[in-house]
Amino acid sequence: MNKLDHPLINIIKDQKRGLPRGICSVCSAHEYVLEVVLQYALAKNQDVLIEATCNQVNQFGGYSGMRPLDFARLVFSLAHKVRFPLDRIFLGGDHLGPNPWRGEKSTEAMEKACALVREYALAGFSKFHLDTSMPLRDDATGKIEQLTPEIIVQRQIRLGQEVEKVYANNPVLNSMPPVYVIGTEVPAPGGKKAEVENEEISNALTLQRDINLSKEAFYAHNLQNAWERVIAVVVNIGIGFNNEQVFNYQRNKVQKIFQIIKNYPNLTIEAHSTDYQPANLLKQMVIDGVAILKVGPALTFAFREALFALAHIEKELFYTKPYQQSNLIEIIEEKMLEDSQYWQEYYQGAEQETRLKIKYSLLDRVRYYWNVLEIKKAVNLLIENLHQKKIPLTLLSQFMPLQYQRVKEGLIENTPRELINDSITRVLDHYYAAI
Repeated sequence: MNKLDHPLINIIKDQKRGLPRGICSVCSAHEYVLEVVLQYALAKNQDVLIEATCNQVNQFGGYSGMRPLDFARLVFSLAHKVRFPLDRIFLGGDHLGPNPWRGEKSTEAMEKACALVREYALAGFSKFHLDTSMPLRDDATGKIEQLTPEIIVQRQIRLGQEVEKVYANNPVLNSMPPVYVIGTEVPAPGGKKAEVENEEISNALTLQRDINLSKEAFYAHNLQNAWERVIAVVVNIGIGFNNEQVFNYQRNKVQKIFQIIKNYPNLTIEAHSTDYQPANLLKQMVIDGVAILKVGPALTFAFREALFALAHIEKELFYTKPYQQSNLIEIIEEKMLEDSQYWQEYYQGAEQETRLKIKYSLLDRVRYYWNVLEIKKAVNLLIENLHQKKIPLTLLSQFMPLQYQRVKEGLIENTPRELINDSITRVLDHYYAAI
């Protein structure tokens, strides 16, 4: 296969010809969500880009407990289950770099980051977001402003070299050489912690400087071929979300960025933290020049919303049998309060405020807890309970009004799994309409 045959490169070519085309990048390690994504793409006859982040999946297991090969096997097993063509799945690595080890010295952190990208490459991932934008323990004052773009780029190059070596030494992998995403001003993964308005928009001239620095570094390290496969840059385009707010795309504020990117025939913008953006604004992004729309927490948020709605329905239907109820919401709250490592620095405030955020925050830190044994059992019991009794349409209208309408129209069945699936696919609808 020719080096320019990667399907993502073909999408970039269409963008450069003025066609408003893109792809939705699903950044999730949640098995249920991934299965729905594959089912949806199969129905739409679309390729699928699925990405794992360095915190979710790494050589030490990440918070998902999976290494890159484990994640790849999970995705492909789900594809077999729903009969989705394997050659239409592209795996990517998101924020690949030293972020999980940013509290360590740069030497040790970068050694682990190199091992990380090697594992991703050996597992068959073909898209690499090289993210070295975070300061490490011995980087000056530890403030991002002190980490120069030159240092960021040199570290990106080091990671890119590791990926290229893996592909060069593995003929099977080399049939479709990898593509890269770069950038020095990268939005923090998972959403903003601060409850402030998002005014972080990258400077167009800074973007141009960083692209030129990267190109020079690729060429200086004899990676000219790899530079041709750098397909996108991550920048701040003023979007994002925190616990309660979504910062909507304002195209009039970022046109200088897109004017710069038009000068580079192989590059487009990869938009991070597009979760919860209205459908019309996602479409505007693609029209303006974004080819890759990344979504993650919004999908598991929709999954959580559906389960919570079903839990309220369960309490009504099993009112006289409290011992049989799943108590899913209560168990989630209990387990998250017992183990606060995944939400403590994100959810601040008085006890009542914290308890609300634990369950309902747009940051959706609940997604780190779905594999807790007691929570998994509660989810299974909830679905089993509601399979035993037909959900009255009156309760469906009360707690899941969107799904109620779709049941009434005969578009979906009134079963727990169909209702959960539909909640997730409503998010996907926005992205596929945009791309």
